Amino acid sequence: MSSIQTLFDAGAHYALSRARRHPTAARYIFATKDRTDIFDLEETGKRLETAQEFAKSLGGKHLLFVGGKHEVAELVKAAALHANTPYVAGRWIGGTLTNFKNIRKRIDRLQRLMDERDSGAREKYTKRERLLMDREIEELLFRFGGLVQMTELPAAVFVVDTRHENTAVREANQLGIPVVGLSSSDCDFSLVQYPIPANDTSVRCVRLVCDKIAEAYQEGKKVPAAHAPKA
Repeated sequence: MSSIQTLFDAGAHYALSRARRHPTAARYIFATKDRTDIFDLEETGKRLETAQEFAKSLGGKHLLFVGGKHEVAELVKAAALHANTPYVAGRWIGGTLTNFKNIRKRIDRLQRLMDERDSGAREKYTKRERLLMDREIEELLFRFGGLVQMTELPAAVFVVDTRHENTAVREANQLGIPVVGLSSSDCDFSLVQYPIPANDTSVRCVRLVCDKIAEAYQEGKKVPAAHAPKA
C-alpha cells in the first residue's frame, strides 16, 4: 500500500474547489481549506490498494488505459507501453467500446497498410497512391495506434479523470466492463467500480498511480486470472 507520505508528496490530496464537488465525492473528502477540498489520503491509499489488487486479478487480460488530457496523455501512454497493454492517450473516439466491431475494422485496415509498406509490396502502386496510403497510416495510427493489440473488448478500463473521459466511462458501464478511475472531486464516483480519489491533474500524482496500476497488472500476468477483489 502506498504510504500517506508518498501520496502527500505527489500532491494526491489536492481536490478542487468546494463549489465544484460532485455529491458522490463527499465520502472521500477529509476537509476544506481556503474553499479547496482536501482528499482523505488514508482512504485514497486503501482505494489504490484495492485497484491494484483488481488489476493484478486480471491475469494479463487486457486492461485498457485511457487518458487524453494534454498534461497526462504521455504518462498514460508510457505506463501502458511499459505494461504492454492497449491505450487511448488522445481524443476518445465514440463507439470505441460499444461499436468495437467497426473500430476493429479500421485497426485491421491499419495493420494491412503497414504490413504492405514494411514488406515492400507496394511497387504495384503509383507514387501518389503510396503517398495517400502513408497519410492514411498516419491518421489511423493517430486515432487507433494504441489499440492495435486489442483484438477483443478489454476485461477492464483504467481511466485518468473520469469526468473528462465521461464517454469512455459510460461506454464501459453500458457493456458491464469494470472501470478503475483516478478521479478528482468533480467526478461522478457512482460510475466507477474501483475509484482512486486523488488529484487527477498533477503530473506526479498521475505518474504515481499509473505506475502502480501498471506494475500490479504486470505482476498479475505471472499468475492465472483470480477473483476480483470487492470495491
